[in-house]
Amino acid sequence: MPAKKHKPEEIIGKLREVEIVLGQGGTTAEACRRIAVSEQTYYRWRKEYGGLKTDQARRMKDLEKENLRLRRAISDLTLDKLILQEAARGNF
Repeated sequence: MPAKKHKPEEIIGKLREVEIVLGQGGTTAEACRRIAVSEQTYYRWRKEYGGLKTDQARRMKDLEKENLRLRRAISDLTLDKLILQEAARGNF
């Protein structure tokens, strides 16, 4: 069974649900069972999305995608530049 890819909005909602359970005196393990994720996943999500609101998380993911796209463009251009420099020197 493939792992489900949660959207940032869903993650923030689940983190809020865990906060409610913990505030009522529940344990972390109990709260994680309630939202159907492992404790490791909960702690990873808390580290990444801890203090964010839904719109901030969405914006962060959009910026990460844009950053990845720009990094790929830079690497392609750098490779093209190196190829042209080699060709200009006559070293094929």
